[in-house]
Amino acid sequence: MCAVTWAVVISAILLRFAASQDIGFTYNGFRSANLSLDGIAEVTSNGLLRLTNDTQLQKGRALYPLPINFKNSPNGSAFSFSTTFVFAIVPAYSILAGHGMTFAISPSGGLPGAFPSPFLGLFNQTNTGNATNHVVAVELDTLQNHEFNDIDGNHVGIDINGLNSVVSEPAGYYESNSFRNLSLVSGKPTQVWVEYDGRAKKMNVTIAPLNVGKPNRPILSWSIDISKDIYETVSIGFTAATGAVVSTHYLLGWSFKINGMAQPLDISRLPKLPRIGPKRKPRILVIAVPLISMISLVAIVSAVAYCILRKKKFSELLEDWEVEYRPQRFKYKELYIATKGFSDKEVLGSGGFGKVYRGVLHNSTCEIAVKKVSHQSIQGMRAFIAEVVSMGRLCHRNLVPLLGYCRRKGELFLVYEYMLNGSLDKYLYRQPNWSLGWNQRFGVIKGVASALLYLREEWEQVVVHRDVKASNVLLDSEMNARLGDFGLARLYDHGTDPQTTHVVGTLGYLAPEHVKTGKATTSTDVFAFGAFLLEVTCGRRPIEPQAPNDDVVLVEWVFSWWNRGEILHVVDPTLGEDYVVEEVELVLKLGLMCSLLEPTFRPSMRQVVMYLEGSIAPPELSSLSLSTAGLTIAQGQGFDDFVVSLSSSSGIKTCSRCSLSTDSILSRGR
Repeated sequence: MCAVTWAVVISAILLRFAASQDIGFTYNGFRSANLSLDGIAEVTSNGLLRLTNDTQLQKGRALYPLPINFKNSPNGSAFSFSTTFVFAIVPAYSILAGHGMTFAISPSGGLPGAFPSPFLGLFNQTNTGNATNHVVAVELDTLQNHEFNDIDGNHVGIDINGLNSVVSEPAGYYESNSFRNLSLVSGKPTQVWVEYDGRAKKMNVTIAPLNVGKPNRPILSWSIDISKDIYETVSIGFTAATGAVVSTHYLLGWSFKINGMAQPLDISRLPKLPRIGPKRKPRILVIAVPLISMISLVAIVSAVAYCILRKKKFSELLEDWEVEYRPQRFKYKELYIATKGFSDKEVLGSGGFGKVYRGVLHNSTCEIAVKKVSHQSIQGMRAFIAEVVSMGRLCHRNLVPLLGYCRRKGELFLVYEYMLNGSLDKYLYRQPNWSLGWNQRFGVIKGVASALLYLREEWEQVVVHRDVKASNVLLDSEMNARLGDFGLARLYDHGTDPQTTHVVGTLGYLAPEHVKTGKATTSTDVFAFGAFLLEVTCGRRPIEPQAPNDDVVLVEWVFSWWNRGEILHVVDPTLGEDYVVEEVELVLKLGLMCSLLEPTFRPSMRQVVMYLEGSIAPPELSSLSLSTAGLTIAQGQGFDDFVVSLSSSSGIKTCSRCSLSTDSILSRGR
């Protein structure tokens, strides 16, 4: 290579190295900033960078427009950097904060396919936690998400390739060595400083109200080498997201510097936030109010009487057990207005404990579903308490989110996130012109299985749902499955036995041991899930009174075709031949396996999820030896007396003419 060519190459390398060392910028407002915007992010007329607005289930992203060199080589050490920015998060509803935001170092252009809530517009449900993401972020999180092990609903964390923070602390700042709490959703400007020392391999995060200045002590100080977690060339910027409950995320200013301290922001030049709350009343009205109050005695008496009656109408009851959940409590007046006075026109459906109404919260576009529960009986009260206790703290992408509750006199109300596409059974039985395709059905099945696994093993307590069925599976705006209706749920600590003795549930989904003993367990949920698997695949209810006598019970009908070696005969005719044979066979066989008489022969929900995800192969016949009630199932034998027990007004109906074994279901050829 000639000397001139070498000179050009060396010059380019030196220029690139110099650029990476010296890059820095400062935006006191964003009116003239050239940023790369995505989603609903926009710059307002007065120079505010608004990442999100009051639109539900949206994301916003703003990136510095040019890639930045953070390392000299792919395997080199990350440079030191410093950044400071001023943000404000304004919730649409004062008692319900939406989701938070992040400052992120990501691959050039950001990660593709990012989702809104609960992934903060940075990750999605398939890539969060993957080491291949190459993302380092500081999250300002305003909603506790147990799925990501959040410490609370108002914290600051450092994230590496996912939303499970490597370190996090409640939001606040130090002043004279005293820690002061700080609300991230106060709607007031707040400043953040993020500093990374490339030599010491240490990151500091500091936060404080805008008018306080930078504290001497950071809220987070963590020893971490980010070199292996970021690419040589990266993008930097901000992401935010909204869910069913929205917050508006603003940035007022941003300063950044590689290998140096970011230039301080000029507070006097930062744009102003929109006014929050009502405008100040003119002085003339303040003077006129006392005069207006001097009305006639009759009018005063009438107004007082009206207020008393109205207060009585919207009066509420608070008991000791509710104190722990009081932040989730809605006022009855809010729900009354949202549902247009609980109008019959807003009824979404009716269940065993009351009606469900659609509503829109006042001064918000947030759609909700309000379940009005009767507690004239002890059973109704227990159902209400069970749902508040269980769902109030549960958080999973395949569960219907419980936003809060309300009590008033003899009425109880549960407030859920509204599911746009309604219940699954509508698409199985009540939509003659449109049926779910197999891919959608298989996705629903895996979603419900994931939710049951979370309830069974992944939460702090074991939750027994007790009413798993198609009508209790709701579909969100993206047709994702959300398991709901925890009115029959019961909680008990891991390692203990449930003490429930009252038989509740839906005919066709009840496990035989539940009918006999009255005890609901995780195994009875597995039995109901088995009926659900067959129902979704066959497009038939677990008990079909209109079917021929031999085909009334769905599991018996499916088994009869399996026994003939023609299992695909039971597939819902509306699917035609548009399905994956291997997936259909696996689901049908799992449905039969979950429906076994002996609970110990049924698979666990973890096994079911692993089968559905294909992470484990079905067991071979020769590897299993089962026994139950003195009957041994050896290799090559059938599971005699396969029994399906159903409760009815006349007692228990038993089908004992089937021959079936756990291993033979999964290993039998087509």
